[in-house]
Amino acid sequence: MHLNAPAFSSFQHDGLKLSFFDEGDPAGDPILLIHGFASSALVNWVHPGWLKTLGDAGYRVIAIDNRGHGQSDKPHEPSRYHVPLMAADAVALLDHLGIPEAHVMGYSMGARITTFAALAFPHRIRTIILGGLGIGMVTGVGDWDPIADALLAPSLEDVAHERGRMFRAFADQTKSDRLALAACIRTSRDLLSAEDMGKIDMPALIGVGTKDDIAGSAQELAMLMPHAEALDIPNRDHMLAVGDRVFKKAALEFLHKHS
Repeated sequence: MHLNAPAFSSFQHDGLKLSFFDEGDPAGDPILLIHGFASSALVNWVHPGWLKTLGDAGYRVIAIDNRGHGQSDKPHEPSRYHVPLMAADAVALLDHLGIPEAHVMGYSMGARITTFAALAFPHRIRTIILGGLGIGMVTGVGDWDPIADALLAPSLEDVAHERGRMFRAFADQTKSDRLALAACIRTSRDLLSAEDMGKIDMPALIGVGTKDDIAGSAQELAMLMPHAEALDIPNRDHMLAVGDRVFKKAALEFLHKHS
């Protein structure tokens, strides 16, 4: 667990103040990191060691706090959380930093945002790494309305739904704005078609834990894409695959191959 927090800055986009960090080697290849639902740049990328891993490998490491998360503004309207809006936030950060093209890596909801960005802004993205989301990108990842209900419940003790309890406990632990997260989970599940996935032609790495019961198959998603490879992250579930050493090693090899 790496606890040293980097310095965060902010920029304005779509009427929101969005928080980010810009660390690692300023002269290195830039990689933009996009965290998952109910997480943050700190929880998803600093504490599990990604900032250190990528920084030590010579990359310029940039991570955004998605709207509704971390230190960014947290609107309570579900209409503000459709995935194309968050994808535009991520590319606006590249604009803000004057970066014409970057590698982009996202985990879970961040993988969905990364994919929408790759479709809408292909000239800005050199490669993509998708963690914690496989064919669920296309087929959906189950009923998440109980998670919104769990986030709005008076307390964790009032939540019986197992996955709802997991996310409510995580939100309480990270002291998140639960109204913003409940709004986010209602509209951030936009799906892509198999045809859409086939249009994403930059190199892609898709990593999913073998015990992940949310993501769906990495192999099935990779088969829809012209230049994608799938990675099984052994014995890891959705929460624990994030910082896994197998995932980090594969990501570094993939980035080195395409830098």
